[in-house]
Amino acid sequence: MNDFLLVAAGGAVGAPLRYLTDRAVQARHDTVFPWGTFTVNVIGSLVLGVLTGAALSGAAGHTVQLLLGTGLCGALTTFSTFSYETRRLAEDGARAYAVANVIGSVVVGLGAAFAGSALAGALFT
Repeated sequence: MNDFLLVAAGGAVGAPLRYLTDRAVQARHDTVFPWGTFTVNVIGSLVLGVLTGAALSGAAGHTVQLLLGTGLCGALTTFSTFSYETRRLAEDGARAYAVANVIGSVVVGLGAAFAGSALAGALFT
């Protein structure tokens, strides 16, 4: 039950943080490109990379992984919204934006995860 509560607590912070960040970022861009979703997914990838690196070095235990990794990052990031927005871009004729969203999200997200893991490795080893 404690594990469930840790995930729920992280999710309770991550979901509103995703919504507020998405709205704040998107409000600053006058484009159909989903910058808000892109931003939360990259931030979540970076945080999860740091957490993974910390866990691998022994600096983050099971409790932190559940609270921040599964809970916070799980609720902060959103594959379903990414998929929906990419499909919507393609259907609305903004195919270049759709392709840019897919390629950019994967490349930048993976880069952020690797950078976060490298940062944690440098900090915790």
